[in-house]
Amino acid sequence: MARRVLSVVGVVAVVAYCLAPFYWMVVSAFRRPQDQFDDSPVPSRWSTENLTAVFSGGNGFGRALLNSLVVAGCTTALTLLIGTSTAYALARLDFRFKNAVLGLVVAASMFPGISQLVPLLKLFTDLNWINSYQAMVLPSLGFALPLSVWLLTAFFRQLPFELEQAAMVDGCTRGQAFRKIIVPLAAPGVFTTAILTFIATWNEFLIALSMVNRKEMQTATVAISKFTGVSGFDQPFGTQMAAGVVVTVPLIAVVLVFQRRIVAGLTAGGVK
Repeated sequence: MARRVLSVVGVVAVVAYCLAPFYWMVVSAFRRPQDQFDDSPVPSRWSTENLTAVFSGGNGFGRALLNSLVVAGCTTALTLLIGTSTAYALARLDFRFKNAVLGLVVAASMFPGISQLVPLLKLFTDLNWINSYQAMVLPSLGFALPLSVWLLTAFFRQLPFELEQAAMVDGCTRGQAFRKIIVPLAAPGVFTTAILTFIATWNEFLIALSMVNRKEMQTATVAISKFTGVSGFDQPFGTQMAAGVVVTVPLIAVVLVFQRRIVAGLTAGGVK
């Protein structure tokens, strides 16, 4: 009994510690602008002025959200397309230096992102890609692919090779066996990779700040950092908190949607 109580207390403490910043952000977003420095756990008077201010004036936050969705969506789609094919080849094909290739994939994810900004900026300037979606998608793809390939390779290795052999005996080609048998069974790993990639790209700040200097092309995270107050010099804490809530809500929705698919994929894989 005491062990169960301690476990529950530990879980509650971890959840409270993780959710406390988000709770304070929500509470601050619904305070009145004149009450922003109030430290009460609940607003004295609830107000939507900060949320209204996010989408009013010249913030361009609606366009910034669309830009973030385009960049995160394209990066996630390309990561799944390239990463799934690469991981399947590394998991199923036998060739020389395969372990070395996997080691290079992991090593590529260890380079600090900030060290690559200068060469990327020079390259994209020469290609005339500054202030474009590809200037944000391709670097994000480079950072997301190594981890995705590593995760999916480990997942494909857990699937028995006899499944593909049975499909090919029934007349499927290797490609058809991959598309019709392996990919559906690998749905939990694929959707987990999609979640991690989408969240990382949606929250990305450094690349978007460096590769874009036009307001209409900036992402939501960059737009929030450039919010200005009434006078242009004061810090708009309430508006930034409200924008943070708006940016976080899509992530929660995506996680909930993909979690259902992960559970469904695990159940279907067990039945098959």
